[in-house]
Amino acid sequence: MQTLNEKDLSFIRENVRTNYDFLTTLGKIPAPSHNEEKRAAFCLEYMKSLGAESVVIDEAKNVVCEIGCEGKEQVVIFAAHTDIVFPDTEELPMTIDGDRIATPGIGDDTGNLANLMAGLKYLLTFPGTCPYGIVVVANSFEEGLGNLDGTRQLIKTYGDRIKAFISFDGYAPQCCSRAVGSHRYKITIHAQGGHSYGGFGNTSAIKFAADVVERLYEQKLPEGQKTTYNVGVIEGGTTVNTIPEKCVLLYEFRSESQDCLKFMADQLESIIEEFRASGMEIDLETLGIRPGNRAVPPEGLKEMTEAHAEIISGLLDGPLDFNAYSTDANIPLSLGIPANTIGTIRGGGAHTYDEWIDFSFQETGMKIVISLMKQFWK
Repeated sequence: MQTLNEKDLSFIRENVRTNYDFLTTLGKIPAPSHNEEKRAAFCLEYMKSLGAESVVIDEAKNVVCEIGCEGKEQVVIFAAHTDIVFPDTEELPMTIDGDRIATPGIGDDTGNLANLMAGLKYLLTFPGTCPYGIVVVANSFEEGLGNLDGTRQLIKTYGDRIKAFISFDGYAPQCCSRAVGSHRYKITIHAQGGHSYGGFGNTSAIKFAADVVERLYEQKLPEGQKTTYNVGVIEGGTTVNTIPEKCVLLYEFRSESQDCLKFMADQLESIIEEFRASGMEIDLETLGIRPGNRAVPPEGLKEMTEAHAEIISGLLDGPLDFNAYSTDANIPLSLGIPANTIGTIRGGGAHTYDEWIDFSFQETGMKIVISLMKQFWK
């Protein structure tokens, strides 16, 4: 299904260089989750330079641009996130070799955000009509312990006015309508500690932590949907000749099913209580919860996903990727709001310092974004 006419294709060709300039400028700006201020400020000024009039940075650091929302009962949200997974606060190194652009976060999610900005420019260049308000967002807090708080703020702002939520994230040909939920915890274990020789026999927080990890990896998994767990970080101790007084574990579990997530949460509480009953001093802190799918598929989700798949298939060769992912769409999907996460870039090395994209694909990515917007923009 091809929705683009010659005017659209000409616009896209003429804005490839604009996409490149935005991408290579924004890609150097650091933006760890909770520290997206510099990127938010850049995106705000960029949107204004395109002619956006109703654009603000909200309390969650989302850069929100409204088009034709006044008087409209419902809105359609198009979003791509500004934050990247890396903690760097200095300018990010970038290497360019032909069409290969490499820098941390360039694919996740800078390349998709560049394509979203091309879509915004299209809407502002060719005024149209739409039965819904259009909201274009460079959103915050998607990565890691950002806990999807940017999208949560959008839900707080627009609530049941949201007709559909479309997030641009990941690689083409991704067309995701299923959410992988996750619960993340900090487990802190305390013990006597002491000198490794003089205090030999005192309780050790690292030994206790090893017991906890062993117990977590022996736990029962729920039936039904695929469910996983992982201890990703262990921190504790001071020196080789000191019995550690404290050890910290970072632990998570994941599933598409809300029922499976609840099973795992209940089981974790039970395991922690077992160790407390044995005399261990152990604390459990929730770091973040990403919800999974709603038990009953939201009305309109299948129809919307099929329409998007048809559009994307008309622009790409080969099968689409309908796998479940953990993205900003988790929040609307958990609330029964039709949502898709769609990839508009090609590249690799996501969540590594060698992350890269193939810029020659950006033109196709722009076509995907604009085609999806044109469903509503007449």
